[in-house]
Amino acid sequence: MKKSTILKGLIATIAALAAVALNAQTPTLNGAGASFPAPVYQVWTYAYSQTGKAKVNYQSLGSGAGVSQIKAGTLDFAGTDNPLTEQEQAEAGLVQFPMLTGGVVVIVNLPGVKSGELKLDQETLSGIFLGKITNWNDPAIAALNPGLKLPKSLKITVVRRSDSSGTTFIFTDYLSKISGDWKEKVGAGSAVKWPVGIGGQKNPGVCNNVSKIRGSIGYTEFTYAVEAKLAYAQLKNKAGEFVMPTPDTFRASSENADWKDAPGFYMVLTDQDGATSWPITGVTYVLFRKDASDERKAALKGYFEWCFSEGAASASKLNYVPISESVVEIIREKALK
Repeated sequence: MKKSTILKGLIATIAALAAVALNAQTPTLNGAGASFPAPVYQVWTYAYSQTGKAKVNYQSLGSGAGVSQIKAGTLDFAGTDNPLTEQEQAEAGLVQFPMLTGGVVVIVNLPGVKSGELKLDQETLSGIFLGKITNWNDPAIAALNPGLKLPKSLKITVVRRSDSSGTTFIFTDYLSKISGDWKEKVGAGSAVKWPVGIGGQKNPGVCNNVSKIRGSIGYTEFTYAVEAKLAYAQLKNKAGEFVMPTPDTFRASSENADWKDAPGFYMVLTDQDGATSWPITGVTYVLFRKDASDERKAALKGYFEWCFSEGAASASKLNYVPISESVVEIIREKALK
């Protein structure tokens, strides 16, 4: 055999061994949970994996599934929009911190009605989801929308989540704050006994049902509504102003949040004060285990730090609000030290 052939074989073998060694040194971080931030997480996990520092995976399973799996120790990190209290974190051996802020919006399928044209106040919105208002020509809706051509005799079909969902927690928490009737009969939670409606799996499932059913109304994270090209409503906020869902109105809801004094970073941003505040603003959180190895924690910290810095721009492009640098400093001090 020629020396050149042997040399080429040795070089190929060395290269293959080097690749194996490199892959062995590159950790794989597995995450799952909330579908609320999934559009951003999909971008982040791909981009960070390209850096070669770690391969990151994230499955959009819903907040409930994410919390269950991180408690069981089958994940490196989980996403949830339904925050755990400090006591719940301690009992499960978990660390929690906020990753993004976004908005839950009310989406509708009404012929001839575009985004932002329909207005709903607190009483009307809760009345629809309680099953008290069942038709789009109801006087309560008409009174809020003079001049808007609403369909006659079109039944309202409520679409809601069928899985355990942080988006549902945010939405039902808001309904519990604006309606005593809702609070008493249904309450807030990641899974509730809905008075009316049909279910959809995760945010995409709700959007898909609303897009197919004339006269339907549902709720979803803002980016999903934009991507599905679904019309969304203006809502009347706590200050009595009708506002549109935008990153600016989401940010306005979080401006007065006192993260420094929030035990375990527990914070709910629904129905906040302020003339420009979006009333159904939510925070999505990350959970990881206290008993993770030092190597695993270092890999996770590297990824989270990248998300806060390099990932902020892509989050903004997808209509989320990145966590401010002042809050990131608190997170570094309390959760990522």
